[in-house]
Amino acid sequence: MSSSEGTRGGVAPSGRALVLHPVLRADEGRRDPQARLEEACGLAAAINLEVVEALLVTVNQPRPATLLGSGKVDDLKGLIAELEITLVVVDHALTPVQQRNLERALNAKVIDRTGLILEIFGARAQTKEGTLQVELAALEYQRSRLVRSWTHLERQRGGFGFLGGPGESQIEMDRRLIGDRIIKLKRELEQVRRTRGLHRSARKKVPHPVVALVGYTNAGKSTLFNRLSGAAVRAEDLLFATLDPTMRGIVLPSGRRVILSDTVGFISELPTQLVAAFRATLEEVEEADLILHVRDVAHPDSEAQRDDVLAVLSDMGLDLEHDDRIVEILNKVDRLPEEERERLTWQEGRKPALLPVSALMGDGIGRLLDFIDRRLSSNRSIIQLDIDLTDGGALAWLYRSGEVLFRHDDDTTAHVKVGLDPSALARFETHYPYRPH
Repeated sequence: MSSSEGTRGGVAPSGRALVLHPVLRADEGRRDPQARLEEACGLAAAINLEVVEALLVTVNQPRPATLLGSGKVDDLKGLIAELEITLVVVDHALTPVQQRNLERALNAKVIDRTGLILEIFGARAQTKEGTLQVELAALEYQRSRLVRSWTHLERQRGGFGFLGGPGESQIEMDRRLIGDRIIKLKRELEQVRRTRGLHRSARKKVPHPVVALVGYTNAGKSTLFNRLSGAAVRAEDLLFATLDPTMRGIVLPSGRRVILSDTVGFISELPTQLVAAFRATLEEVEEADLILHVRDVAHPDSEAQRDDVLAVLSDMGLDLEHDDRIVEILNKVDRLPEEERERLTWQEGRKPALLPVSALMGDGIGRLLDFIDRRLSSNRSIIQLDIDLTDGGALAWLYRSGEVLFRHDDDTTAHVKVGLDPSALARFETHYPYRPH
């Protein structure tokens, strides 16, 4: 096997892993424990960990020292030695004390859910902005654990060094060094935010609406993005396959151009450090003209995943009760049994609208494009104007403030078909002598 074949997503295999999902009484009824365990295994697979064993562990009374009971820790120690496991992934937040005590008791490296997600993000971020955001989140996490091995500055592979590994330079960073780096990163990210703001302002001058895709990780956002735009964005059955925002221009059935934006997937119990660090990325969603919330309708925890995404959108300041930009795309209908698929109906009049599709198979995609077209054009007037070619000011105004859909010039006149919002049409009629026909 070649080196390229032996890696996935550019991340080298990282060892034999045991994945544990603690089932706490406080969490009972919220989500399907088995689905949560499978999700944790998917997270581990996303950075090429070899999951040797995956277990649900009932925790009746969380222990401050180890989270798990002493008897369970002893059982796991024997299993780890027997299966030659080098890494234990605990699908739960661990305090620094719990992490250290478990490592000592189990004689294996231990990483919690937050560390694992940060490791994935560190391995996958491609753009400068994404890299800065993830490094900031990872440093905040490191600082909460005082001084642990930090390998970002001189690492020889993707990720952020929480897993350890041969060939990595080990740099002990104290609180002061971490704090200095955090200050610098925040300054750099602020510059990135300003740059993104300028880009948004530039886009508004060329008024193409923005349609943002959001959703739980692996819900099929990138597959839908590819289907709608014809782009070759990475789309795999893999958690967090997309980390950096991607934007493409697409043409709707009416001929109107819009900008389609694919964003990072959400996940339950997203590390608070990452929510803050990805604020700049999520600003694209806040500014969008239409928000397509892509759901994996075939997933056993689809409703819980929906709630997780809506909670993050609410934290961003979106008014979920009154914001009519949000539309739910019920994706992966091809994975449903036939009788369930037949029960799903296209509900445009509902709030939010529910639109069943299969991004993979193409079911409902044409209808979705028509819906986007109608929704974005609901308040827009399409008019035809005859503009004197010597009147460059009027032509420039139309290109700047409207969307020119068609133009044909003869010797003296530009015949244009243009889309204008009501306020823009009123301003045009006030400043220029031309009338639509």
